[in-house]
Amino acid sequence: MFDEEGYRKLFVEESRENHENIVNNLLALENGEDQHTAIDEIFRSAHTLKGMSASMGFDAMEHLCHSMEDVFSLIRSGQRGVTASLTDLLLTCTDAIEGMLDTIEAGGTPSDEQSGSLVQELRAFTEEESPDEPTVSHDAPSPEPAGKADGRPVYTLTIAIDPSSTMKDIRAMLLLQNLQEIGTILSTNPMQELLEDGKFDGPFEILIESEAGEDALRTVASGTEISLLDLSVPQSPQAIFPEASEEAQTPEPDLEPEAAVPSPQAQRVAKSEKSREIKNIRVDIQRLDRMMNLVEDLVINRGRLELIAKKHGIKEFDEALSMVGRSVSDLQNLMMGIRMMPLERIFNRLPRVVRDVANHDGKEVEFTVEGGETELDRSMMDGLSDPLLHIIRNAVNHGIETPEIREACGKPPKGSLRLTARRDKDNVIIEIEDDGAGIDPERLRKKAVSKGLMTPEAAANATKDDLVSLLFEPGFSTAETITDISGRGVGLDVVKKTIASLKGTIKIETEVGRGTKFELVLPPTMAIIDVMMVHINGMRCAIPVSNVVEVAQTRPEAIHRIGNSEAILLRDQTLPLHRLEDMFGRTEKSDTLVVLQNDGRRCCISVDTVDGQQEVVVKPLSRIAGNCRGISGITIPGDGDVVPVLDVNTMI
Repeated sequence: MFDEEGYRKLFVEESRENHENIVNNLLALENGEDQHTAIDEIFRSAHTLKGMSASMGFDAMEHLCHSMEDVFSLIRSGQRGVTASLTDLLLTCTDAIEGMLDTIEAGGTPSDEQSGSLVQELRAFTEEESPDEPTVSHDAPSPEPAGKADGRPVYTLTIAIDPSSTMKDIRAMLLLQNLQEIGTILSTNPMQELLEDGKFDGPFEILIESEAGEDALRTVASGTEISLLDLSVPQSPQAIFPEASEEAQTPEPDLEPEAAVPSPQAQRVAKSEKSREIKNIRVDIQRLDRMMNLVEDLVINRGRLELIAKKHGIKEFDEALSMVGRSVSDLQNLMMGIRMMPLERIFNRLPRVVRDVANHDGKEVEFTVEGGETELDRSMMDGLSDPLLHIIRNAVNHGIETPEIREACGKPPKGSLRLTARRDKDNVIIEIEDDGAGIDPERLRKKAVSKGLMTPEAAANATKDDLVSLLFEPGFSTAETITDISGRGVGLDVVKKTIASLKGTIKIETEVGRGTKFELVLPPTMAIIDVMMVHINGMRCAIPVSNVVEVAQTRPEAIHRIGNSEAILLRDQTLPLHRLEDMFGRTEKSDTLVVLQNDGRRCCISVDTVDGQQEVVVKPLSRIAGNCRGISGITIPGDGDVVPVLDVNTMI
């Protein structure tokens, strides 16, 4: 679901930062400071503003930023100098951008009336001859006569990229990078950013200063899917910018001065006096982490105070503790909400990945994303990005077939790839599903034997799930050839380890000819959870309530041995029984069972007693202790004991 209000707030917040960066660097230019750094910063911010405005549909701001970007491009290439009048014009443009942001923040949409005249002035500047007015910065290079720049030849290259190329942007970017190595690119038509984004049709021109010679230029400008149509040395400004020269010769009508209109400087002074309420702030994530630690300490101490209150039974103390407890709960919920982020923050980067991999492989893929509004803790988002990226790339590269193969199999030529996220009780479930070729178990069986992961006898008796689980083994890959996309045997084992470090699980469902589905199950947060406290062999441990189905009593005769394991028939369902003796030691037989569930599968464990439910802070095991199978972390309840938290994912 598209959260327009949320995007609008984020857009205003980031746009104000870019706007402020432009203003500060324009003032730095006016003061004669480092021109190259300032221009680069201005150009970056203007380009970002333009792209963000276009994506949000604010056309008026996009047009103004685009025109400003054209001016900054000429300044950066040395074709125009920074003059006092130009600085005034650009600062006036920043005032207009600020007004547009005010309009957007208030829920409106900027109109061209706020920027139309400024766009015309900027276009006039880019189309006119270099002004005779002295420049503010003496570091800016003056335009050289066409055909020479500081005594070095200037060439015009006319380039064409094969229309059938699926990577026009990559070809153009590589060409520009190679030309930069033997010369200096002064300008391109269309602009360099459009070329690198693949937003051009037909041939384009590059104006380059180089002493490498025509032969070197012809060699670099010719290659796979790239053709050099023409190489010439311009003889006059008209040869470089013929349209600009013609338009620059058109006289402008005289304008009557209006005495009532204040000067741009006066307008900016008045503008600077306007106050604005600060509605958003950015906070270093480390500060939030420290705040979260303090909240966790409050939760622990609240539990300790509750034990003290229960022991002494002081009425006034109970009442005060109840009020403090509500405040701690509200603070805890607020902090958890601040740390939660929508998954679309990382989902939004994946369509470009699908497009690029599909184009590289000559495939057609329809990529759909659902559930981007599902929220996850910020600390988990950091670790989720790379696993998702790898699974998505693998789905396109290895899973979905080429159009020819799909049609031969009776499928539509365009493959389907779906990424969905949803909440299920206390977990977040992410699924990546394709309708590709699927994973052949027989191929996995042969690969397992050839790599020595299974004996021929074990491989022959292995189930489909056993074989699919081999994909998570280090170095295991079914790819016949190594490509730039994947197939190096590195990835899915790292994906599984990363998901496990987030206290999540990953599983694969596949069917030959029908496709493959990856399912990731993650807790929304790893910090504060509800647990059930139990005792096993006299030792206390905690079980996440989200994994507890019920507590049941049983009779010894209801427990049966199946091979080396025990099972119990409970409510017409046979469940594996674990006594956890390898973790807590051999215990006396108990008739109290806790039924656990994870990902639709169930088991039960034998416990001495059940102490009740409690909200606790879960801390990861220290690096010194390392990982311990069956333990997801530790917690410290109110009495100060260190209690292990069981990892149900590894039990079932």
